[in-house]
Order: sequence, then C-alpha cells, then structure tokens
Amino acid sequence: MNADAGVTEPRSPREPPADLVRRAQAGEAVALDELVRWCYPMVRRWALVRTGDPDEAEDVTQDVVAGLGERVRRFEGRSRFATWLFRITANAATGRDRRRTRRLKLLGSWGAVRGGERDEEERRLAALHGEMVAGLVRTLLVELPERQRQVFDLADLQGYDAAEIAAMLEVDPATVRGHLMRARRVLRGRILEELPELREEGQ
Repeated sequence: MNADAGVTEPRSPREPPADLVRRAQAGEAVALDELVRWCYPMVRRWALVRTGDPDEAEDVTQDVVAGLGERVRRFEGRSRFATWLFRITANAATGRDRRRTRRLKLLGSWGAVRGGERDEEERRLAALHGEMVAGLVRTLLVELPERQRQVFDLADLQGYDAAEIAAMLEVDPATVRGHLMRARRVLRGRILEELPELREEGQ
C-alpha cells in the first residue's frame, strides 16, 4: 500500500522506489547515496539537452546532485519525483546561464572577449557536441531551439507522454504537442538534406 497520499497512480519505471525517497528524506546516508546514483544519469541527460554543452551539463549535474540531500527533504510528493527533479535541473541550468551572462558582459566591458575568440569558442563547443552526441539525430538535435529540443528528447527519445512533459515544463499539453510537431518537421527536413537517399526510398 502506498503511504504517500500525494501519489494517486502506479509508480512509473522512470520513478525511484518510494521507500528509497522516504529513507533519503529521513537522512539515511546509504539511501541518499543510492538516490544520487539513480538521479545522476537522468539529471546529466536533461542538463546536456538543456545546455547543449557537455562541460556545462556536468557542472549543472554536480550542482543538482550535491544539493540533493537538502532538496529531497522538501519533496512533498505532489508531483512525480521525475517531474520535480526535472524542475530542479532546469532551475540549476538557468542559474548558471544567468551567472555566465553576467561574466561575459563584464569581460566584454573590459574588451577581453572579441568576436574571433567567441568564434573559436563556438567551434570548440561544436567539436565537443560532435564527440558527445551519438548519431545524426543527436547531432541535429542541438540545432533546435531549446524548448523544442527538450520536448523532442523527452517525448521521442525518453518516452514521456504529453501530459508528463507538460507538468515538467509547466506548460499546456497543446503547447508540448506544438513544439514536438515543429521539432519533428525540422529534424526530418535536416535528415533528408543530409541523407537524400531516404527521400528516394520513401517515394
């Protein structure tokens, strides 16, 4: 019998065991370590999709898992654990974005960042993307706007449904479906540009 009154449906395979969460909330070190191991790959994936940069994604992941012991005590079970964790990850990424933007503005005011240097940094990140993202779809995925990238990854690569994604992103399911439709259209067009033989086979 589920003791968490906030959960009214069966636990998803993408959810940690409820007893593990409760033990971690109670301060049990072994349970917290296990929960961190469970969370790490999911947070890392979301952070990479959110930032598009492996180094930034790793920093975001460390921010989230390092504070998980404190944060999990505030989890009340009113939403799925994965939904709650996604929001924590998104907030951590947004916080790093703001800090990075402030740093870049400061450097720019000193004349330390020039266009050529920015171009070189972009080339370096593009090379990292090519190394880290497997397959053509993964490579093209980073070209999508951030929200389309998140929705496509959650829906088509991770298998979340529109209602779950809407809860994670705090938008309407119709908005999710709109972003997904646009992302699929763009990716299909880009894939056919890269692999025109697929167009011929589909005729």
